[in-house]
Amino acid sequence: MTPHRIALYYAPETDDPLHQCASAWLGRDAVSGAEVPQPAIAGVDIAEVTADARGYGFHATLKPPFRVKGDVRAALQAAQDFAARAAAFALPPLQITDLDGFLALRESAPCPALQGLADGAVTALDAHRAPATEAEIARRKPEKLSPRQREYLASWGYPYVFAEWRFHMTLTRRLTPAEKAIILPAVTDALGDAPAMSRTVTDICIFAQAAPGAPFTILERLKLRG
Repeated sequence: MTPHRIALYYAPETDDPLHQCASAWLGRDAVSGAEVPQPAIAGVDIAEVTADARGYGFHATLKPPFRVKGDVRAALQAAQDFAARAAAFALPPLQITDLDGFLALRESAPCPALQGLADGAVTALDAHRAPATEAEIARRKPEKLSPRQREYLASWGYPYVFAEWRFHMTLTRRLTPAEKAIILPAVTDALGDAPAMSRTVTDICIFAQAAPGAPFTILERLKLRG
């Protein structure tokens, strides 16, 4: 079946405790697509708080989701070729961060290799991206974007690439201060020591969405061989 959209993401390997803990937090395993029981948090509907992140699967975006122009096999081959050129690198320890009201895992120290990986992914697959429709552009609310973000949206179909890109692994929707006071300690406990563990980025993942509104799952894991 041809996917509705594909994306290129970083996701921890399946035997990494972070994959297991974050999948349980979000309520779904992006490898199997199976639902996973979430922790109970008094006074919070954890399923609602994590709904958007659950649909995309636990990940950090490299090439944002896009509809494929032409043969999807050519797009997948481009992703494989990109992975073959990219080199593995050490990932700084991760930490839970408030990112514009969302809770997300972010790197604890600068990592130029992360930025280079994301920049390369955006350009490597863009020839296979179908142009954004007017509705897709409107959903990005271009009137609220900076001039550079609008330029990126017009050229690359997404405003938060290159200089606007920030590595993050989303854990919640945007929270109120009262919600954050409850959820931050809960997610900190749920993830435990896993975010700060030493790890190396040795592969990247093609995520696929079967149909509009369907959840994303890992279609293929690609080793970095550069």
